[in-house]
Amino acid sequence: MRIRRGVSWGVAALVVGSVLGAPAARAVVMGVPTNEVLAIQLLNRLSLEQKVGQLFVVSVWGKSADEAHPTNQANYGVDTPAQVVERYNVGGVIYFNNSSTDNVDSPRQVAELSNGLQRAAIRSGLHVPLIIAIDQEGGNVTRLESPATEFPGNMAIGAGRSAADARSLATINGHELRAMGINQNFAPVADVNSNPLNPVIGARSFSSHADLASNLVAAEIQGYQNSGRAKETVSSAAKHFPGHGDAATDSHTTLPIINRTEEEWRRIDLPPFRAAIAAGVDAIMTAHIEMPNIEPSGVPATLSHHILTDLLRDELGYRGVIVTDALGMGGANVFPPEEIPVRALEAGADELLMPPDLNLAKNAVINAVRSGRLTEERINQSVLRILLQKVNRGVLTGPFVDVDKVDSGVGTPAHLAEVQRTSDRTTTVLRNDAGLLPLRTKPNTVLVTGLGDTGLTARSPQWLAASLTARGINATAMPSGSVPSEATITQIVTAAQGADVVIDLTNSLGTRASHRNLLTRLLATGKPVVPVATQIPYDAGFIDAPTWVATYSWRAVSMESLAKVLLGEVAPQGKLPVDVPAGSDPATIRYAFDTGLTW
Repeated sequence: MRIRRGVSWGVAALVVGSVLGAPAARAVVMGVPTNEVLAIQLLNRLSLEQKVGQLFVVSVWGKSADEAHPTNQANYGVDTPAQVVERYNVGGVIYFNNSSTDNVDSPRQVAELSNGLQRAAIRSGLHVPLIIAIDQEGGNVTRLESPATEFPGNMAIGAGRSAADARSLATINGHELRAMGINQNFAPVADVNSNPLNPVIGARSFSSHADLASNLVAAEIQGYQNSGRAKETVSSAAKHFPGHGDAATDSHTTLPIINRTEEEWRRIDLPPFRAAIAAGVDAIMTAHIEMPNIEPSGVPATLSHHILTDLLRDELGYRGVIVTDALGMGGANVFPPEEIPVRALEAGADELLMPPDLNLAKNAVINAVRSGRLTEERINQSVLRILLQKVNRGVLTGPFVDVDKVDSGVGTPAHLAEVQRTSDRTTTVLRNDAGLLPLRTKPNTVLVTGLGDTGLTARSPQWLAASLTARGINATAMPSGSVPSEATITQIVTAAQGADVVIDLTNSLGTRASHRNLLTRLLATGKPVVPVATQIPYDAGFIDAPTWVATYSWRAVSMESLAKVLLGEVAPQGKLPVDVPAGSDPATIRYAFDTGLTW
């Protein structure tokens, strides 16, 4: 695919048409120097080693481009994030906020890190800016937290039923990310969560109904990609193709096997991805799942030529970037590590996310080309798609951000207010048999318990207690931890005896018998108890309580919405976007899709 400088537009059209499809080719034939031609010109400058580097999006360790970190040395043989970019000519980096790969401190710091990494990419021999990516889905998967704007989870948006709200939240999210130098968001989740016991998707999905999920996926893509000039927007990525919603195990640690028939897959899982393609999504992320009825060879979807090329490329006509899920995940590691990136490219993937050994992976791809196993033409196809994404999204001409403007564009009062208004429309009251809600008279004392052991989930009781306290209620937070001990349960039940109302914030009751025990004993006190499913609404199927509320997220914005509903400041408007079965029995539905009480 090398094209000489000064090549005729007709020849360029043939090349563009072979990779990107006829519409792009026609644009070139008309004599217009389109983005595709610019991407081809970039491609022609690159050596094989540089092209292969463009295929990889990697983690880096450190909060500034020039911060030395021992993990960079251990993984890459260099000290700083900037040196990783320069040495390997990678196409992109991805940010995290976990304990091992923490790149995030504040919006301004993130913007400075982004600028530093882009400078490293441009001063290297490659001179091509980076894709800077993140998983900023909202809800549980939130890498950039306050003072950046935080968002409710996707299932909350599904409960709100509003495509306009989905588009608005994605617009805000995208504009804030781009203000910090991030130009790729690996969102939205397009999986249809049809398995209530799914341990990895759950409330990250909009719905168990394909039509609702499709509508909201398309709306978010429009918000991310079409809400301003290219330099103000971010590339969206629909994930995880061909659909992770029926998984019963976590692909981070193992390879889930999904026994959908092809007819079921086309009816349930495929529609949101069709909608994403129709909306012009820049990228689609693969799933590390096995689907024997679609790919009988037993390889994960990420490594399946039939799934990525025959179905996604040829049948669905998708022409954007196919990005793998992280290659270090357990679900991907079914072959030796040097085989996985090569097989992913053979299957049809373009972008290789987070290989556990970058040097090994990059050399494996280069050696596959030199041996003839992969052709350079095949590498060119993927690199051209990646470069075109950078050109279309304005990364090539606008890689840097104004650090001094970050604080005026991120976490603004207007953004926070809009997200809060949207969140207020998603809280769902599933059951109110005792007529407890709304609390007609403000209780004098409220005990808020439940939720996680450490980190942010442990703070949800404090967030709700603070919202109630701000309204003149004496609210006490007593987090239980996700697996409360008998001593903790006794302490909480004793405290409940002195409260007027008890609120128990639950999270995954189906796998946490000790929290089910806590809630059962709280209900036995005779005190008014409000159980709240703060992540997956399926919790309500495990305990037969007279009152149940679902928020689909435990973040502060959702706890503020919950306080408003409890006290009658706003009427609940959310409708269940899934069926909630009775416990682990999917055949018995306790709360049906569309359930949602109001007053």
